[in-house]
Amino acid sequence: MSRTILGIDPGSKRVGVAVSDAGGSIAFPLTVLERKDDDSYLDELAELARLREADEIVVGLPTRLDGTEGPEAIEAVRIAGILRNKLGLPVHMLDERFTTRIAQGALRANNVNSRKQKPMVDKVAATLLLQSYLDAHPINKQIEDPEGAA
Repeated sequence: MSRTILGIDPGSKRVGVAVSDAGGSIAFPLTVLERKDDDSYLDELAELARLREADEIVVGLPTRLDGTEGPEAIEAVRIAGILRNKLGLPVHMLDERFTTRIAQGALRANNVNSRKQKPMVDKVAATLLLQSYLDAHPINKQIEDPEGAA
């Protein structure tokens, strides 16, 4: 069974995008899209999903530390709804409170200088988000008995 999932980490200036392997088990950074005043970046996200033949989409839900949802979370839900309508695919929301901080820390730990970090952080955050989803939702693989007694 194969499944490809697109992970999206929406931000106010940039949107990080990651994609899974065809088996739906490993996330890879894909790209960063610049947000514009209009919603044209949503068309770019939809096109990426089509090009990658995505079966599902995971959108990061930036909840606050106390678990409440602010304007950023409302915007993430709006993005998820638009993509669901455009693509007709399942769209899942996943808490992404710490993905950006973890991504920044990982880049710093790997000696990526701060100037180069900025364009990388968002797609690394999307990769962390997507990998978290993949780890929590593995594909159920049926192992068939070669003797037919499965």
